[in-house]
Formats: sequence, C-alpha cells, structure tokens
Amino acid sequence: MVNSVEKAFRVLSAFGRQHQTLNLSQVASETGMDVSAAQRFTHTLTRLGYLHKDAQTKRFELTAKTLDLGYHFVRSSRLLDRAMPYLMHLSKETEETVNLTVRDGTEIIFVSRFLSRHVLNTDVIIGTRMPAYCTAPGIAMLSRLPEAEAMAIIDASDLKAHTPSTTWQRDALREKLHQAAAQGYATAFEEVYIGDASIAAPIVDHHGRPEAAVNIATSTSRFSHAEVVQRFSSLVIATAHAISRV
Repeated sequence: MVNSVEKAFRVLSAFGRQHQTLNLSQVASETGMDVSAAQRFTHTLTRLGYLHKDAQTKRFELTAKTLDLGYHFVRSSRLLDRAMPYLMHLSKETEETVNLTVRDGTEIIFVSRFLSRHVLNTDVIIGTRMPAYCTAPGIAMLSRLPEAEAMAIIDASDLKAHTPSTTWQRDALREKLHQAAAQGYATAFEEVYIGDASIAAPIVDHHGRPEAAVNIATSTSRFSHAEVVQRFSSLVIATAHAISRV
C-alpha cells in the first residue's frame, strides 16, 4: 500500500456536487490531513493538471483532465465493448432509457447510459453511484450471489427509506432477492426517485457470478408495475444473457 497514492486519490475524491470548489483548509478537513500535507498534495495535483487553483479566491477545483481515467476505462473495458451493440439494440427497440451498471461494494455504478426522450432524471450520469439494495440492477446482481454473501453486502449497507416506497428492511430485502433469483429479473418502483420505474437482469461471468446488470428505466406515469414487467422483462433477460459469458 503506497500511502501517498491513497492520499492523492483522497484529495481528488473530496470534490463533487457537494464540494465543487474547496480552499486549502477545507481540503484538509475533508481528507483528514493536516494543512501542510494538504498543501503538498494540492500543489502536486495542480502541477500535474488534475486541479486548478483560482488565483484570486485560492480555491481549488477539478479539471477536465480528471476525465482521463474514465475515458481509459471506457476504451479498455471488455465488458463495455461486449455489451455496447446489445445495449444500443435494446435502446432502439424500446425507446426507453437503457443502463449498464456494475457493483462496487454496497453500491452500483452507472458505466453506460442511453437516454430516451422520456428521460426523467438528468442527475443520473455515467459514474453516478446508488445503493445496491434499493435499485433494480443492485438487487439483480445480488440475487446471483450465494445468499450469505448477498446478505452480508446488505448488512454493510446504510439501509434507509429514500422514499415511502423503498424496500429497506432486512427480511423484505431477503425476500426480494429470492424473488429476483426465481424470475431472472428485479424491479424497483420509486425506491430512490419518485416516478421512477426500473427493471433489470444480471450479466454473469464464466462462473455464473454477477459481473454487471442491464436495466430499462421508465416512468410510473407512463406504465403500471404490471406493464413494466409485461413489456420489458423478457427483453432485459435476453439482453443480459447475450452479454453474459456463459
């Protein structure tokens, strides 16, 4: 473990929607460093081009160069390369928003996204993270793990109700995993955002373990729960199966 590398990424990770710009003392506070260490790391990252320091306000912000890592991931990911034709086909066939997500710990990360003209939430972009336990892709992926492993991930999550419709209690989540495993897909209706409906199927690797998930996101104002399942369940299952390495 190279501590200086970990600290550099800690500095970069301190910035985001909540903290679009930070001064030196704020960087130190957000990263748990002293001001002297924060000064060295911000100076180095500025020299490397990953941070910009405003000459007047002395505040730091991320630069476009930080997109390089994401770009290299997109260009080198075998999963994305394999999935892209099927995601594009699903997007054209349904004219709904189609997403590819992977799991990172207790969260899912959006790694590809095809928006429809009916898109509800423009806050969700590539790189967005959401809790796995209350999203259709998250439940779809967890349902392909051994139950003890899936429940350990749920137990490590910050379980709470994001909306009145969120499934967040342990026993209810266990039942949801069983249901998703039996039917081959998972659904989530208004569990994170009001008006959002999602259906997802897991993409698995050679060993049958979940590698990612494909999901269709639409609106509860346009489709009922039953209509979402009727229209899209077979499509997400077929797409996920086509991308899977089994």
